[in-house]
Amino acid sequence: MDTKSDSISSQIRSKAAELGFDACGMAPVCEVDVEMRTHFTTWLSKGRQGKMQYMENHMEKRLDPKLLVPGAKSVICLAMNYHRKDFQPENAHYKVSQYAAGKDYHTVIKKKLYLLLEFILSIAPGKNARVFTDSAPVLERYWAQKSGLGATGKNACIILPKKGSYFFLSEIIIDLELDFDTPFEKDLCGKCARCMDACPTGAIANTGVIDAKSCISYLTIELKEEIPDSFRGKTANYIFGCDICQDVCPHNIKFATTAKEPEFQPIPAISQWGKNDWEIMDKPSYRKNFLKTGSPIARAAFQKLKGNIEFTKNSHTPEK
Repeated sequence: MDTKSDSISSQIRSKAAELGFDACGMAPVCEVDVEMRTHFTTWLSKGRQGKMQYMENHMEKRLDPKLLVPGAKSVICLAMNYHRKDFQPENAHYKVSQYAAGKDYHTVIKKKLYLLLEFILSIAPGKNARVFTDSAPVLERYWAQKSGLGATGKNACIILPKKGSYFFLSEIIIDLELDFDTPFEKDLCGKCARCMDACPTGAIANTGVIDAKSCISYLTIELKEEIPDSFRGKTANYIFGCDICQDVCPHNIKFATTAKEPEFQPIPAISQWGKNDWEIMDKPSYRKNFLKTGSPIARAAFQKLKGNIEFTKNSHTPEK
């Protein structure tokens, strides 16, 4: 790598840190390798995506970033911590995932990605690039591993060494050659199976393979219909997302730190609502507290969220 590219890469890393990203890695653009291609297509062929039809769309773009950005040479991978501990009151009863405590990460991170891209284009003008944050056909965990950020755990979450897995991933794909990182090859799970053992619905059937149809996050967010009766008593009082497999992970228990991003601070409804507040929530209250605050909980339409609450209320899930 020439001195100029190395200097640009260093400046990008520094700017990313200044914008609040906790990790930044860079990988050369190429077609996704056969192992990952086979893993992903097999997962789809077995129907483990459930009703997430979008996972099947734009397959060639998922497997070749140059189809997303013509002439692309580099994938800049970024990670941002969202960890929150005890962000709901003790009497909340109904649980939401940590990532949904504050503002929607799509909005928060995309603003930062555009600022980072603006900076990149100021030092490398004329380049073509796009930003992505869980909103396009990009195999994020694959590129995070290729850029040296970490490894995918048995719960299919990316684990950053000595940092844990409570991280949002995002990318900038650009037709600019950079100083690439060494892919992360180490297995961070070993014989540990805590996430598999802790999952109340048995969604983690095999190492690194999730059956989305049984995942609490899928059931409470992606599945637009009512949660099947077979899951009564198994959703651990979660009504939006789930953190169980991450909460028991030794990497998080040992290394997770509280997120520094101000916009990930819990919104009032999350930090203050008790059991009754959730149960009496009506459509105006939903709009005021979730739609108008930019909460990711608005991803679940009012009827879906209300249905999740009713399902949990009638499930007799043991308190933990």
